Amino acid sequence: MIETIKIKKGLDIPLGGAPERHIVDARSIERYGVKPPDVVGFTPRLLVAEGDSVSAGQPVVADKNDPRLTLPSPVDGVVEAIVRGEKRKLMEIVIGRTASGVSGTHDAAPGVLDAASPCWWMIKERPFGAVANPDHKPKGIFVSMRDTNPLAPDIDFALKGREHEFEAGVNALSAYAEVHCVKATGPHPAGNIGTIVAAISPINKGEYVWAVNAQDVATIGRWMLTGEYRPERVISVGGPAAKAPQHYRVLCGASVQRICDVQLMDPCYPQLPTANRQLPTRIISGSVLSGTAIKADGFLGMYDQQLTFVEEGDQYDFMGWLMPGLTKFSFSKTFLSGFARLLPTTHYPLPTQFNTNMHGSVRPFLFTGSFERVFPFDIYPLQLIKACIVGDVELQEKLGIYEVEPEDFALCEFIDPSKTEIQTIIREALEVLRKEAMA
Repeated sequence: MIETIKIKKGLDIPLGGAPERHIVDARSIERYGVKPPDVVGFTPRLLVAEGDSVSAGQPVVADKNDPRLTLPSPVDGVVEAIVRGEKRKLMEIVIGRTASGVSGTHDAAPGVLDAASPCWWMIKERPFGAVANPDHKPKGIFVSMRDTNPLAPDIDFALKGREHEFEAGVNALSAYAEVHCVKATGPHPAGNIGTIVAAISPINKGEYVWAVNAQDVATIGRWMLTGEYRPERVISVGGPAAKAPQHYRVLCGASVQRICDVQLMDPCYPQLPTANRQLPTRIISGSVLSGTAIKADGFLGMYDQQLTFVEEGDQYDFMGWLMPGLTKFSFSKTFLSGFARLLPTTHYPLPTQFNTNMHGSVRPFLFTGSFERVFPFDIYPLQLIKACIVGDVELQEKLGIYEVEPEDFALCEFIDPSKTEIQTIIREALEVLRKEAMA
């Protein structure tokens, strides 16, 4: 049964380029990436080498701190490359598909949901947002049935035809705790797991809740019913710089190159022709508020179900805030467009141009009182951010640090006139607490 809650605080951003309600089947993409940095607290230990053959669901990397936790290959294929970054940090395991058709069809035996299951990495634990610890007893498992991020896919639309699998996934998860499937109404971040948990069952120190993406619940259900591991998702592809916004059905970690070939305005990436100028495009895996910039030949994030195309804002803005700014989105009413939001209409009345321009440089942290208007938690956001900056762990705990994740502060960061990287500050504070809890 789906529960409903109503959220009043928040902000919907009128980002252009909404995808059409049409799904392009892109499950035939040939290259995939398993990205350990996308998993919080995961210290990877390679289980494969370049040239090894792997099957869908086979672990390719394990957590050094808990070998039970692994990340599987999404397809049958061959390990093409092991990509490392600075200090030899493991960034990606690139897998090229060798089998034809949809992955995982070789296995027809019903599966079991436990730490050894290839689906276990899909279950995230709060606090900290790491993969769920199988030794912990959660007080609830939460599934958001509405993603309120800008241009996010409609969950009901994405799950159409998979209702039976979704139900089986819920039944499997219910063996660990009560499952709350919640559809929140109201502005973003109403659909965030953090908002839902705070409204239904706030987390105190020493307590745990688990969270699963709704489409991943259906993947778990397929595993339980057939033993077939097929991490399938419907992703929304859009944004102001997308050529033909639409939905795609892909497998987890798919290469975005084929999608970019269709969506980029100009095949000579990253140059995007706009008004007789050449502006580069930023490709974001995930929400425009909290996603990660990737290259045109990169891979979709492990937990992401969006791909967003936005113009880079690296052009000089003539006279800046002195101009009326009728096409600039303004929360604080610095521009005239900010007053247009007060008009009695359900839609933003003026065309709004969005790019990655910050409209100013980083400056001292300002106390404006605006954060409380978009932060629907029973928490003082400004005070918590300040406690994280100074590293006061005791004060962080008193102010509710265990209830939040960086994405819960994405809107605060968006409207912040100080240009402070609030999500980074929150993640660093949570990492300190997580490491202390493991010690």
